[in-house]
Amino acid sequence: MQNNNNNQKGNMTRVRMNTELRNKLFGKIKNVFENEDTQEREDYLQAREEVDLEYSVANNLAKRVVQRAYPIDDVATLRTFKRKYGQPCDVVAKDKCFYFAHSEDVDDEGQQTETKSHFDFGLFGNLNGSEYSSEDGKKFAVAYYREELKAQDCNPDIFAQQDANKDNPHKTKHVEECMKALGYNGSHNDSNGMTKTFDDQYYLDVIGTSYCRSRAIACTKDEYSMFERWRIAKGNLVSKHQTWIDTIQKQCDQLKIGLKAYRYLSEGIELATELGIELDEAELIRTNSTGLTIYNPSNLASMIKGMKNKHQSREAKILARKKYEESLN
Repeated sequence: MQNNNNNQKGNMTRVRMNTELRNKLFGKIKNVFENEDTQEREDYLQAREEVDLEYSVANNLAKRVVQRAYPIDDVATLRTFKRKYGQPCDVVAKDKCFYFAHSEDVDDEGQQTETKSHFDFGLFGNLNGSEYSSEDGKKFAVAYYREELKAQDCNPDIFAQQDANKDNPHKTKHVEECMKALGYNGSHNDSNGMTKTFDDQYYLDVIGTSYCRSRAIACTKDEYSMFERWRIAKGNLVSKHQTWIDTIQKQCDQLKIGLKAYRYLSEGIELATELGIELDEAELIRTNSTGLTIYNPSNLASMIKGMKNKHQSREAKILARKKYEESLN
């Protein structure tokens, strides 16, 4: 009996590798990589906390600066006029992006100069001061909502993983899935879900319905610096996310090479053990791609039986038809 057990154990450890087993091992080990308490991961999490802090500071500051330019009482008066006179007085709008400007610097000739930039508080707001959306805004959005996107089976690391690559079908597919999960449809005015919930926090009343670039709002140099600090924090989150995913990607690249070279499952299990990762070898072997535990006799028998007797004789079909008709009476 002891010899039989030893033989079974020996057979277990010599299971040959195949694509499915390699993918399972890769997925389990990669998951550990992503959840390890590394310095790069901590830097990313810290950067995200700093974004929340800077958003709060910048938003409160924006309220003061915008309401200084467009007093609450004036906004209320114009809304009263709109209700009374209609469309001609429809000049109050809500916005979440603003041109802030200060004139406290001077040029080489001592002349006062204006310094201004576009600050978009939306989830997909540009990170470089442009009023037009860019890939940077998408990078920030997926880095900020990484866990939420992972929970929806999306790949929020796709930009970081494909940083050195041009657009390709693989990247496009995962980016589109992330944008859909975030509720972003390519337009700030047509968003829903997480994007709408995020953006709705930052809308303020402005007077004048023209584009924001035509109504630069005056602020002090110190206030301008605080807005810049908030925008830098957003860019820092993207950078820390990129650095963290780079470290994971390098590990995964080596992992793929190793798993591809291994001929037996025992080699993959040994690798995981050396990495300090505990894996259930029996579970890896038992479960096939259909989710059936194929080494369980009952499940295996049911699966095999289901493969048989696909062809019915004419007599069997007639009998089955009669039983069906009888059941209806």
